[in-house]
Amino acid sequence: MKSRENLVRLKRFQVNEKRRQIMQLDMMIAEFERMANELDVQIAAEEKKSGITDVNHFAYPTFAKAARQRRDNLRNSQTDLVQQKKVAESLLAEAEVELSKAEMLESRDLKPREAEAGRGAMIG
Repeated sequence: MKSRENLVRLKRFQVNEKRRQIMQLDMMIAEFERMANELDVQIAAEEKKSGITDVNHFAYPTFAKAARQRRDNLRNSQTDLVQQKKVAESLLAEAEVELSKAEMLESRDLKPREAEAGRGAMIG
């Protein structure tokens, strides 16, 4: 019976770990979004200051070009993180199913012991 308790404990740990990973991914996605938005503001300010919004113009500000590249890299990384989150969510769903099975097995094992304990109390 002890092994079932350990199994349930392990499955709970795995579920909690998957939830923590998803929370971390959410935080990273939000941080990348914030950083990309800040870069958008900086790009707009630089373009306004120079009066040039055409990226292909020979006098387009170098800072704005570099900021655009960083922003695009952040957006690509953000997309990758969203994909990782989808995978993590599916793994969490699987872990939750495994936990539920382990808990059912444990409760099934406990019922006969509880019945025996109840009969023992009636006899005594």
